[in-house]
Amino acid sequence: MLVTVLMESPAFAATIEVTIDKLVFSPASVQAKVGDTIEWTNKDILAHTATVKGGWDVMIPAKWKRKVTLKAAGEVDYFCRFHPNMKGHIGVAP
Repeated sequence: MLVTVLMESPAFAATIEVTIDKLVFSPASVQAKVGDTIEWTNKDILAHTATVKGGWDVMIPAKWKRKVTLKAAGEVDYFCRFHPNMKGHIGVAP
């Protein structure tokens, strides 16, 4: 007996890169989907954070990369705790 099982291909999550250079998140605003990963690359000589009030607080040392996987849909505003003028935004679709 031959049984054929059809399965949907899983959606592939994306990695969205944000660069930190000269005290700026670039791009400052990105669009993503639940399950995608945001990866920050800090090119500065100073440490930074990607901090969401009431949410995550990602420490990004100088010349390092850090990432976070998006778990929920919504609009996310983040900033650097050390340099509050540094701001970013992530629109997360389901």
